[in-house]
Amino acid sequence: MLTVIVAGILLSVPAAGQSPSLAERLGYRATDRLLIINGDDAGMNHSATVATFDSMRNGLMTSATVMVPCPWFPYMARIARENPDLDFGVHITHTSEWERYRWGPVSPRAEVPGLVDPEGYMWRSVQEVHRHATPEQALIEARAQVRRAIAAGIDVTHVDSHMGAMQLDPRFHAAYLELAKEFNLPLRMASQELYERFGQGGIRARAAEMGLVFPDYLIHGYEQRQGETLKDFWLRILRGLRPGVTELYIHASTLSEEVKATAGSWAERVEEHRLFTSDPD
Repeated sequence: MLTVIVAGILLSVPAAGQSPSLAERLGYRATDRLLIINGDDAGMNHSATVATFDSMRNGLMTSATVMVPCPWFPYMARIARENPDLDFGVHITHTSEWERYRWGPVSPRAEVPGLVDPEGYMWRSVQEVHRHATPEQALIEARAQVRRAIAAGIDVTHVDSHMGAMQLDPRFHAAYLELAKEFNLPLRMASQELYERFGQGGIRARAAEMGLVFPDYLIHGYEQRQGETLKDFWLRILRGLRPGVTELYIHASTLSEEVKATAGSWAERVEEHRLFTSDPD
């Protein structure tokens, strides 16, 4: 299990000036290529919940992160309890982006007023979260989501941030690192190149100094080229993996009237489920 491996990693953080890859810290060779295929948005709705479990049992998905504030979280938690060999983390959620399907915070609203929009739900965009909420409120909500997942019987193995709400602003990113440190959990980190593009080039080094565990590389969905099919995109990505530990994330969903009514990206989600579960290539 991931949690067992991590306990050993935290005792062997490299000395200053050294930067072995996570793959090397796990005992692999410097040239080995390891891949995490994470399923984001698990528990968002019934279609995502069913597809996530199918992808983990019958496909290539190796872990998933659960959206605690969403209505189908209790069912996702039940699946996690009944399948303790599967790795589930928390998809820390601070936004509610869909037009017709919304959710609110787990925390008492009086404690996180900046996370609630005039309609009583979480804000639709990351920019609105950063404009109205504080990093402290974001951390309060993040803690509440991790604690609710643990209380529901999920052996939480890692955390990441829905829509990057805790990663795209340095103030919120500091709270993100604090969360991972507090719960002793591995976390998703963007690539060094992307952090530098946003003027945050020192964040991965800061996380390493804190003893946190995170993959060497992260594949971002926006890397799909114009005119490239989703299948061709993922095949290109898989063929080009670099030595070290790479995380890529997909959003799996079964085809249903529910997903068509809730998620604007439903067609892509259905296709990613198919590709990573039943496509022979």
